[in-house]
Amino acid sequence: MPFRNARFLRPLTATVCSAALVLGASTAVQAADTKLPDTMTWSSYDVGSAGYAEASAIADAFGKKYGTRIRIQPSGSSIGRLQPLLSGRADVGFLATETFFATEGVYDFSTRQWGPQDLRAIAGRPSSFGIFTAADAGIETLADLKGRKFAYVAGNPSVNVKCDAFLAFAGLSRDDVEAIMFPTYGSAMGSLARGEADASCTTTTPSHVYELAESPRGIRWLNMDPNDKEGWANVNKLAPFFTPYKETIGAGISEENPVTIMAYRYPVLAVRADMDAETVYNMLKAVDETYPMYKDATSAMPRWDVNLAGVPPIDAPLHEGAIRYLKEKGIWTADHQAWNDARTARLNALLEAWPKAVAEGEGKSDEEFAQIWEKHRQQALGAL
Repeated sequence: MPFRNARFLRPLTATVCSAALVLGASTAVQAADTKLPDTMTWSSYDVGSAGYAEASAIADAFGKKYGTRIRIQPSGSSIGRLQPLLSGRADVGFLATETFFATEGVYDFSTRQWGPQDLRAIAGRPSSFGIFTAADAGIETLADLKGRKFAYVAGNPSVNVKCDAFLAFAGLSRDDVEAIMFPTYGSAMGSLARGEADASCTTTTPSHVYELAESPRGIRWLNMDPNDKEGWANVNKLAPFFTPYKETIGAGISEENPVTIMAYRYPVLAVRADMDAETVYNMLKAVDETYPMYKDATSAMPRWDVNLAGVPPIDAPLHEGAIRYLKEKGIWTADHQAWNDARTARLNALLEAWPKAVAEGEGKSDEEFAQIWEKHRQQALGAL
């Protein structure tokens, strides 16, 4: 999701060019053992987002070190970011949770025109996400959310599925809270300071959570026990890309006052499954080799360390080219491979189920087709 808090977006060490411009220094010499295309196109979130800023910083480093010229194509919608990648107009997507939604064939990707997409991840930096409440609301644990006013964002499954995952951790669902749909992300996040809701979920650094922390109500983040196996199993039934994360940066959060919440990956470097393995290998190698050049571009960039960004869980299976590089670096483990095998099996099951749903739904309305696909989807996942 976009990251627009000026406190945590430090100026890039090199100029961030607009979408229409090509990034990269044509006079740079291609590194002898890292072969990248002469030109590439990457899709990303809108200008001003964390995804765009980070893609720009990495693209600038690629240009300086390898001479690769990169055009960044921003879009404010998940479809707008994925369509260029799937059509071949973009080589890599700097994506968000739409990577997972696309592989699952849900939300925007549940229509006949889409269905589950065969995507692979190269890497993705950890980005924390938590439930915050007003300190004066008397909510100290996730279980205390039962019956309380919870702010959701209309038409934003990327945020809402994460909120649902937090509730699932405590054995709750949306039916157990007073779910209030706000028309925009900003109105939902600002609802606590206005006294219109008791809790919501987001990253730890948007301006809205700082405003709540500095308001008379104050802010509290709800901890998740990293050792609660049942809770995390409930989370991963909804979304298998979350993992426990100890956050030290954010509103009301510090090294002295950390919070254990969830991490997902944003941005996710996503490619089509059929992308050449050698190109993917060199892409991840270049991300690793240029890390010293871009790691100080924003406060979040240090999390692109390949030891953090190159391992699961993540929104899609890791590409074989990325795995090859991680093995050479001694990073890839048997547990990582087991996760990737299970995630690939899940994706393949959905890809196999889709044509059956399409055949059964022929001539049916869109509403009927949605029910047919969900039936096939659940059957496929239940058989794993």
